[in-house]
Amino acid sequence: MGYSDTSSRDVLGNKSLCFFFICAFGLVTLLQQIIYGKNYIKSGLQFSWQSGDETENWTGTFNFTDDGALKPASDGDSRYFEFYDGPYEYNSTTCKELRQEIMDVKVLSMVKNSELFDRWKSLQACKWQMNKAEANAFKASLSRCCNAPAFMFTTQRNTPFGTKLRYEVDTSGILHISPAIFKMFPKDMPYSRSQFKKCAVIGNGGILKNSKCGKAIDSADFVFRCNLPPISEEYAADVGYKTDIVTINPSIITERFQKLEKWRKPFYEVLQTYENSSVVLPAFYNTRNTDVSFRVKYVLDDFDSPQSVFYFHPQYLLNVQRFWMMQGVMAKRLSTGLMLVTAAMELCEEVHLYGFWGFPMDPNGIFMTHHYYDNVKPRPGFHAMPHEIFNFLHLHSRGILQVHTRACSR
Repeated sequence: MGYSDTSSRDVLGNKSLCFFFICAFGLVTLLQQIIYGKNYIKSGLQFSWQSGDETENWTGTFNFTDDGALKPASDGDSRYFEFYDGPYEYNSTTCKELRQEIMDVKVLSMVKNSELFDRWKSLQACKWQMNKAEANAFKASLSRCCNAPAFMFTTQRNTPFGTKLRYEVDTSGILHISPAIFKMFPKDMPYSRSQFKKCAVIGNGGILKNSKCGKAIDSADFVFRCNLPPISEEYAADVGYKTDIVTINPSIITERFQKLEKWRKPFYEVLQTYENSSVVLPAFYNTRNTDVSFRVKYVLDDFDSPQSVFYFHPQYLLNVQRFWMMQGVMAKRLSTGLMLVTAAMELCEEVHLYGFWGFPMDPNGIFMTHHYYDNVKPRPGFHAMPHEIFNFLHLHSRGILQVHTRACSR
């Protein structure tokens, strides 16, 4: 009798345990579905890397169907997103959240590069449009700080005859503006505020390789380029031809053209690649830059070139440096690209950036060359390229300018 009662209680206990186990399993499964569903709704566009290692390659691209589902890219290319606009309008809830995820990273050191790339890649599924309120506020701050339409270049108006011009870096050095030097300056700034509707500023980054962005770049109303980049037929499909302003670092003249003491004609012929574009140099960055920068104008005048030669005003460059320092860009010297982007935001209604990506790998985690035409590295510690790009991504997220890192067409 006692034995039978004990057996009956054991069987009942096992059944109860089995019942509770089944209920618990069902409850856990239900909670997982709820949690995954919320995560999908909240960040269905998010992607993850195969590992936390920043050197891992991205596993592939994805397309978005009209209902928000993911499907593999048709061309199998793993370098850029191919995306459908679908429901991802600029002001959609999803896109607002994705932009906020970029904005939530206040300083670059807050995240690994791989996480920042993930957020940036996800944002590419959203249309970009200018936020006029944000753009106008930013332009106003630039106007108060730097005022490119009045001070970007050294002119007869802002630097009269007899001025003692102080250099940007060699602040103890002073250049007396003689009549001969004064005549080299334009009477006034050749450009005015918001003169151009759509501008393209072209960096020289390896991100431009195979981008097929040449036509998009050439369609801009005004195009800025940095430091005599090659725009031959070999590169035209990716970088285009159109050039309205091209900068020249005096070190290029010194190293490639022997300070123009002999190689005058080869230098002139290189400049003809850019047709009637204006040439801009930092002649007053330091005392060493001045003579070689002046020789550029002498050469073009001697060959009766219609190309104009302008010199950055040293105070303008100092003001730009201070402005970006307040934005967290700490560098011995800002890149030429950042200087041009800063000026473009005052001279143009809408600014588009191509070839700007200051990391050793593209947004998909694939290593790339430093320039689209070579792999020569910059001097360590001289520029702060990742911090510059980080600021551009913020400006893109705020609708102030557009950063292009995907292929433009197939």
